Amino acid sequence: MPTTRTRPPTPPELPLRPAERLCRATGALLVLSGLLHLLVLAVDGGPWDGPVSWRKPVTFGLSFGLTLVAVTWVTSYVRMAAGPRAALLLVFAADCVVEVGGITLQAWRGVPSHLDMETGFDTAVSMTLAVGGGVLVVVLTAFAVASFRSRPAGPAGMPLAVRSGFAILLVALASGAVMIARGVILTRTGHQEAAYHSTAPLKPLHGVSLHAVLVLPALAWLLSRTDRSEAARERIVLWAVGCYAAAVVATGVQAALAW
Repeated sequence: MPTTRTRPPTPPELPLRPAERLCRATGALLVLSGLLHLLVLAVDGGPWDGPVSWRKPVTFGLSFGLTLVAVTWVTSYVRMAAGPRAALLLVFAADCVVEVGGITLQAWRGVPSHLDMETGFDTAVSMTLAVGGGVLVVVLTAFAVASFRSRPAGPAGMPLAVRSGFAILLVALASGAVMIARGVILTRTGHQEAAYHSTAPLKPLHGVSLHAVLVLPALAWLLSRTDRSEAARERIVLWAVGCYAAAVVATGVQAALAW
């Protein structure tokens, strides 16, 4: 008799811990902030590009909000103790709020948020954002190391998706650190205008690599809801990882040529 393929059972969802609920709610509020500032941009107008633009609270609110929600979810597959994971998530959430808050504050003041050292207050905001970037690097690197130290849990394809997502996220962190470092050096040496434009070549690389930690695990999760075999799902995830890596390499080459 012909055999019929049945859909694999969906594993039960574990209840969210308080830290996870807080991080998800915070991420949702940051996304909402980005969307509200998109409305402000539509009403108030102004340029999309440049160091002073409503684009920054829009894109940073959306990016930080989505990344916070994604990291909160994805790290549930990473094998690490609940206490350290919760602590890292809370630090990450607080840092996301500080970053988006500082950027939004400066947008409403009509001054650049990064690399602006015209006044003492602007310098304090700019340096706070730079230090916050360092905190992001430490926290997300800790999660990435944990994902490679022990094989992540989850359905077929999820371990590869989680590890690849964090590996590509490290590219985003590195490119962001380079942008900040180069901009600070130019600002400190009196090349303020050049500092604002110095980040442009790396922005596509930073943006593309930032969200692999959401896209790839989300694909693995969606595939787990289908009736495809485990081998087929793993092949699809592997293909997606290759395509995403190719996109990162392409934007990296573009950045190097424009540097």
